Amino acid sequence: MNVRILPLARNDLSQGYWFYEERAERLGEYFLSSLESEIDELAYQAGIHTKILGFYFVKHSARFPYSIYYFISAETVMVDAVIDQRRDPEWISERLN
Repeated sequence: MNVRILPLARNDLSQGYWFYEERAERLGEYFLSSLESEIDELAYQAGIHTKILGFYFVKHSARFPYSIYYFISAETVMVDAVIDQRRDPEWISERLN
């Protein structure tokens, strides 16, 4: 299956990168590399994760407190959001709607 990262998810990754890069040099690179690797795994894992809001699947990162929200459309995994799970749950819900 193909994996496509949508613009808002790319923005989420960029914000996460800068958040961690400000804390320690190269930590942002490690964050980005880790999350991109986990996103790439969706090519063969898509659909096995918990489904929420009747639409999204959610995959939790193994190394960072982030979750990857995606849906499947015409044999393509569409990554719509990569969200820090420490955010306010209401904010997350609004972001996904």
